[in-house]
Amino acid sequence: QVQLVESGGGLVQTGGSLRLSCAASGRTFSTIMGWFRQASGKDREFVAAINWGDSLTYYEDSVKGRFTISRDNAKNAVYLQMNSLKPEDTAVYYCAADPRGPVSDYESYDYWGQGTQVTVSS
Repeated sequence: QVQLVESGGGLVQTGGSLRLSCAASGRTFSTIMGWFRQASGKDREFVAAINWGDSLTYYEDSVKGRFTISRDNAKNAVYLQMNSLKPEDTAVYYCAADPRGPVSDYESYDYWGQGTQVTVSS
């Protein structure tokens, strides 16, 4: 059974940092893993993705320069380092794997974690 488990969320002040982790088990993902977020009352939106093979990365415009996605092949894990956090970054953050279509489209992904809450206070 495939499992993606996120951790690292929490409450932080504006300008602070958090590092999210996503551990994959059940199989080795060989294509792309991504991070999405969903704020209360809003649609799920793309944040970042990384190609497992060559580490090519993709970012949503509002997080470029603040967030960094990385992966650890040995641990079958992907990370999201979030710096200079803003209140508008508040959301539940989800890890996803193996998109069948565009990496920024949440409907492309079949595998999802349970989510971790990130709250940025002003």
